[in-house]
Amino acid sequence: MSATWTYVCASGELLPGEMKTAFDEVTGAPIVVFNLDGELYALEDQCTHEEFELSSGNLDPAEGSVECILHGARFDIRDGRALCAPAYTPVPKFPVKCEDGGIWARDDRD
Repeated sequence: MSATWTYVCASGELLPGEMKTAFDEVTGAPIVVFNLDGELYALEDQCTHEEFELSSGNLDPAEGSVECILHGARFDIRDGRALCAPAYTPVPKFPVKCEDGGIWARDDRD
């Protein structure tokens, strides 16, 4: 678990319908942060079906989902739950905040 927040990007660099990636400075976990209509969400940047970067996939702002380009698994970016096969396990959701003109996230798993 990381108590240290990792800087992702400046607030103005993540517009609605976009995503940015970072690595947790303590745990090394890959993080992808999404801007969904001004609300920020952070997930582990790794498909739970196959270990592949979700950030390489397609973001669907209308549905609020991201699709892994490897096998088509989709996940809800608000809570990480798997929306279709071949993935059944949710993606870990991480805390994200906007502070001091930047966007910050961290791996808070035990």
